[in-house]
Amino acid sequence: MKKFGEFVCKYKKIILLIAVLLLIPSIIGIKATRINYDILVYLPENIETIQGENILSNEFNMGAYSVILLDNMSTKDIQKLEDEIKKIDNVAMAISFSDILGSGVPIEMLPDDIKDKIYKDGATIMFATFKEGISDEETLKTIETLREITDERCKISGMSAIVVDTRDISNSEIVIYVLIAVILCVIVLQIALDSYIVPFILLLNIGLAILYNMGTNAFLRETSYITKAISAVLQLGVTTDFAIFLYHSYMSEKQNCKNINEAMQIAISKTLVSVVGSSLTTIAGFLALCSMDLTLGKDIGIVMAKGVFLGVVSVITILPAMILEFDKLIEKTRHKQIMPKFTRIKKFSIDHYKLTIIAFLIILPIAFYGYKNTDIYYNLDKSLPDTLPSITANTELKEKFNMVSTEILLLDKNLPDKTVNEMLDKIEDVDGIEWTIGLSKIADSGMPKEVIPEDILKNVQNDKYQLVIINSNYEMATDELNSQIDELNKIIAEYDNSAILAGEGPLMKDMVQICDHDFNSVNTVSIGVIFIIMIFVLKSISLPVILICVIEFAIFINMGIPYYTKTILPFVASIVIGTIQLGATIDYAILITTKYISNRKDGNTKKEAVDKALGDSIGSIVISGLCFFGATIGVGAYSKIEMIASLCTLMSRGAIVSMITVILVLPAFLLLFDKLICKTTIGMRNLDK
Repeated sequence: MKKFGEFVCKYKKIILLIAVLLLIPSIIGIKATRINYDILVYLPENIETIQGENILSNEFNMGAYSVILLDNMSTKDIQKLEDEIKKIDNVAMAISFSDILGSGVPIEMLPDDIKDKIYKDGATIMFATFKEGISDEETLKTIETLREITDERCKISGMSAIVVDTRDISNSEIVIYVLIAVILCVIVLQIALDSYIVPFILLLNIGLAILYNMGTNAFLRETSYITKAISAVLQLGVTTDFAIFLYHSYMSEKQNCKNINEAMQIAISKTLVSVVGSSLTTIAGFLALCSMDLTLGKDIGIVMAKGVFLGVVSVITILPAMILEFDKLIEKTRHKQIMPKFTRIKKFSIDHYKLTIIAFLIILPIAFYGYKNTDIYYNLDKSLPDTLPSITANTELKEKFNMVSTEILLLDKNLPDKTVNEMLDKIEDVDGIEWTIGLSKIADSGMPKEVIPEDILKNVQNDKYQLVIINSNYEMATDELNSQIDELNKIIAEYDNSAILAGEGPLMKDMVQICDHDFNSVNTVSIGVIFIIMIFVLKSISLPVILICVIEFAIFINMGIPYYTKTILPFVASIVIGTIQLGATIDYAILITTKYISNRKDGNTKKEAVDKALGDSIGSIVISGLCFFGATIGVGAYSKIEMIASLCTLMSRGAIVSMITVILVLPAFLLLFDKLICKTTIGMRNLDK
């Protein structure tokens, strides 16, 4: 360790030069990393609905689709617009009533049961399909082109339109996220540290690590917009305490060493031992997200685990070089430390630990009940502002045509029209089904298939399948729609066992089921992995249980609050926040516990050991907790994307709740279970007095 410290100090200028040069490939990597704005692509490939989407894409050129709402447009204008839309390379099909009637035939010629479904109060609809997938770059460009060639009378709905709006609003906010996080962290660090310039040095070092992390995302090829939005602020919040530890250690060693290089060498050695052990639990917590079936967890987990690792490497290499280079400036800008010593809080925690245990037992069932019963939603529309073009289009489709969720049924092409219509009659009798449209139904209305243009016919029927569109007035990802889909699948199976019900509704239903499983599995994996690591770090069986209980208690409180405030959380937040909070804040508990173990081994009584451990740790925990809070609270308050806002709000509150819980509850547990701890911890078996 000492040789490594010597190496860093000796080659500090070269290290800084390399750090700057590494920004070049990092920026190239950032540019090369595609950002994905569609959550549905993270569904497993082996589920039936994804297979249905692949069939639609490969055999019908229907990678995605959109319903275009047209207000007060004549048949002639609709036909003209449709012809223009068909010229767009990525458009596979655009169909409206004018394709069947022609531009000179009035809409009244349509059968009533069809006319009423596509024409209301001067408004009608056009159905457009795209060759590429929902979030493919070509599809997103197509949506932009559609918006350019249409006017205020046209509104474009669908998931691809939502993805475009999500991308635009996310890109407009991302710089503000980082700016808010940096400003709030600077304020915290100015209060916590003893130099005006050091906060900027620390944040510059972390900023480099963040850029390296973002650049190395290129090997993943793409990351989600959620990962992009939270990774920088989360990395800032989680790794700031590593940098603070090195600085404090360096300043302490300066008082006892001959020169600054010697002081830094010792500081690096101490930091390396402490930070590596501490970061392992954080990295493990993030990697636990990779166990999710929804591969968004893998996306967030790998990026954040990598970010923590790069943060540690940066702290023990680049930061020491920066501090040594700016040592004179640091000394010139030193000021009196404003952060209090928290003596009263420490005294209260020790003197009233029995009261804390009673409060814990009272709060625990209340918090756990809220944690288990907090409502979550899966409908992606709800996480975006109502004023976005895609959301207003979806709202108007719902109000005028009761088009809320549209499914596409892939049926055997050879199924007789009579059989298909019998099945569709049963489907239309299901609660919430507004209407169904297929070739068999059009023919049954008195309009022969021969009338339908060939270029349209080939897009709704091939040598294997025929397509049927089913419209439901139930909101996506709701219990009502999911039950309805189950009922539809039962009816469909009676007529065609090989049929597949595809579309956004079934995809979201699969997401609900997968996420329900992920919620339980990812928490179990994260607890298990961190528990095993702490057994080796603390050399104890009882202490890992105690520490995890303390942090899980904080998680129950954090996740239980929304239930009592009647706040509904987006599904991603509910799945990942527990693992993030556990991995990011377990370090607070480990810091106190390792000092407690050391103090007990030095011959202190349990009360003295806890008192000293808390006194030595409370300042660091408060600084770390406030930095984590500062890095995330501003984003939570600012972001217009509720998915990101909720995540950051939960992380910021979780940091404070964990901080308070560790300072109050953990010391109480250490005092209460001291005998058990001594008997079950290596090197402490003779200390249970």
